[in-house]
Amino acid sequence: MIYSEKVMDHFANPRNVGVIEDADGVGEVGNAKCGDIMKMYLKVNEGVITDVKFQTFGCGAAVATSSMATELIKGKSIDEALKLTNKAVVEALDGLPPAKLHCSVLAEEAMKTAISDYYTRQGIDPLPIVGEIGGGCDHCEGCH
Repeated sequence: MIYSEKVMDHFANPRNVGVIEDADGVGEVGNAKCGDIMKMYLKVNEGVITDVKFQTFGCGAAVATSSMATELIKGKSIDEALKLTNKAVVEALDGLPPAKLHCSVLAEEAMKTAISDYYTRQGIDPLPIVGEIGGGCDHCEGCH
């Protein structure tokens, strides 16, 4: 498999790795069967994502997409973050091999799950704001 330089950079030097102990929202998605599990932590202040960290157990593409997704939403409003698609993550990484596109879907779902958790903690129903979050990693033929 051929990865772009950006994918290799985000895999070798992932940004925003770690845990936010007092996170305002936490989202975990993935599938132990395929081996890719992502956990994303958000700090939100007045509707803006002021900090974001992630932990990913998975392949290089999973680490790279998590890293890029956190870079793309850090400092953005929740509304802006919710517009982030897996396609935008892939484009920001200069592409992914077809067998690894599901990793970008997981990155998008981890972020949306964390935002849903944030709203739930505020006593707000996240469904009308965030919408349905996909089923994760059902299509993992290219994994491990």
